Amino acid sequence: MFQPKPMTHLLIAACKEQMPSVVTELYRHRVFHITDFVDQGKTGYEGVKIGVPLENAGSISTDLLKIRSIENVFQTSPNTQFNVPLRPADTIRTAINSELPKIDEEVSTLTAKRSNAETKIRECEQHINDLKPFALVPIELDLYHGYDSLAVYAGYVNSDIALDVPCEKYLLQNKKDNEFIVLFVEKKDAQTAEKALSEAGFVSVTLPNETGTVQAAVDKYTAEKNSQTAILEECSAKILEAKAKYADMLAACDEVLSCDAEMAEAPLRFATTEDAFVADGWVPFDDVEKIKAALSQATGGRIYVTVDEDEINYDDVPVEYNNPSFAKPAEVLMDLYARPKYRELDPTIILAIMFPILFGFIVGDVGYGLIYLALGLALRKLLFKLGDMGKKAFKIIIAAGGMTVVFGCLFSEFFGLALPWHSIIFARHLPIGADHSPQVMELLIISVALGIIYLSIGRIFGMINHARMDHKGPHRTKAILANLGWNLMLWGLLIILFAFIDVNTVITGLTITLPSLVAISTPAIILGAVMFVAGAVFVAMENPLDLMEIPTNILSHMLSFCRLAAVGLSSVAIAMVVNFLAMSFFITPALADLNVVGVLLIIVGVLVLILGHALNVVLGIIGGALHPIRLHYVEFFTKFYSGGGIIYKPFGLKRKFSED
Repeated sequence: MFQPKPMTHLLIAACKEQMPSVVTELYRHRVFHITDFVDQGKTGYEGVKIGVPLENAGSISTDLLKIRSIENVFQTSPNTQFNVPLRPADTIRTAINSELPKIDEEVSTLTAKRSNAETKIRECEQHINDLKPFALVPIELDLYHGYDSLAVYAGYVNSDIALDVPCEKYLLQNKKDNEFIVLFVEKKDAQTAEKALSEAGFVSVTLPNETGTVQAAVDKYTAEKNSQTAILEECSAKILEAKAKYADMLAACDEVLSCDAEMAEAPLRFATTEDAFVADGWVPFDDVEKIKAALSQATGGRIYVTVDEDEINYDDVPVEYNNPSFAKPAEVLMDLYARPKYRELDPTIILAIMFPILFGFIVGDVGYGLIYLALGLALRKLLFKLGDMGKKAFKIIIAAGGMTVVFGCLFSEFFGLALPWHSIIFARHLPIGADHSPQVMELLIISVALGIIYLSIGRIFGMINHARMDHKGPHRTKAILANLGWNLMLWGLLIILFAFIDVNTVITGLTITLPSLVAISTPAIILGAVMFVAGAVFVAMENPLDLMEIPTNILSHMLSFCRLAAVGLSSVAIAMVVNFLAMSFFITPALADLNVVGVLLIIVGVLVLILGHALNVVLGIIGGALHPIRLHYVEFFTKFYSGGGIIYKPFGLKRKFSED
């Protein structure tokens, strides 16, 4: 809990003949995180260089490229395929050698034929568009070209032109604001004609290089287009048939070849000499003996595996979460911020517990919670296609929706309406359309109290992190005392507040009892003042300028938790306003005097209900998710958490379609 998996630094050395066996065994166990070798001045590795890929790397890459190309045509990938039967990897490799050339030839032929048809269709459409302006000109197409003494112009002008030279002109009104003109003049008068056309804003079009009538040419290209469209549809249908036939096998082939390619390129990450190699990496502590025994068996004992006991730079240790199953979905939220460093406290469990609770506390409506649950179930297949991250996101949505239903029952809310029972904890119904008395102060007090707890725990975690991660010395001591100082100042202020003021008498009508130290005000004030001054001294010992952040680090961050109550009340207000508008202005008056207009008013009222609550559902997703995340990232994590750990990436692929 709060700790990543313990890691052990392993060095693996063997002769080059054992490299394929070692690589295969490491890949099969999928626990060895390789530290890439850099052959530039590394102590103890003089004369050692980066290895070269295994002999079969080239052919594997070629086959993988073919498969990816076919998958691109099919618009598929291993991530889009599900329920594919598990097959032995050797069987798949045999299929690659025997079936892949035929599939590649079939798909390449269909793709080339389809591409050719698409090109011809575009050409026909372009020819037809070029011919359309000439449709109303009463001359055949072969009269537009082939002259030695005439110049021909065709295009669009803003207005008619007047020429004082011999010419033949056709002016047609275009659907646009301009006009289409065809002009024949003698070449000796071409300059005069071009000047007049330019003054009229002439925009030329391509003269048709056709014969016969425009309609005959259009019919010819239309027939060609229809013919190529039929070919295109036939090719597309055959590609879909091939996709249904080969997609699953291609996904399995892609997986196997991806594994083979990664193994073939593994030596690029090793340190090698002419006769031997060294693999440097990290293994979870619990798997060390297992991987040692497996490597020894695979190589017949001709390998040297040792635990590197030199001084460890903990910033270089890869980090693998070590959370219970219920907390694993929250790891995706942690990675959005930063993965913890190896010796840093991992707050994933707190985030996993509190995020859905805070989401439910904010939205707190049974109706909305059921919608979130239904939305999560509806998106299940789509999210699962995203892999492990999608599955974790699905579980977060379900947990948030479930807690929304729970708090909706506690608040007695269903789409802004009251359930048959009174609110079990605090009432949030506002005086909108009825006489309600929301417990606003109680909600704000609970929110602030939660903020105090978060800030206090954050500073305690900060003390622990500095004690574990910093080098021994005055700096570490000052950092620990500074975190203690912030807590002393926070609780010192609270003690002084409760000693000066009995909040229970100032805020009347509270259903909860707040602590009061008025009876022992003088000792309490002295204690609080001593705590505050001592805390300020501890903070100043590390950096006196940090005292300027007292309003932010204490008051602002503590009061920031009021957003939990405020955003929740705004959600209730929107729901109740929507209900009030729909019922009071549309549905209720219409039911009192039901007629045709009344039916229309009822329909409008129902639309107001649907659209209003739909908007509130979206706002609930944004507010209910954004604010809890912000409170953790900004108010909580900044007290102790730096992140930036290296993500543990074991050498190997988690197989879905194949098995060794």
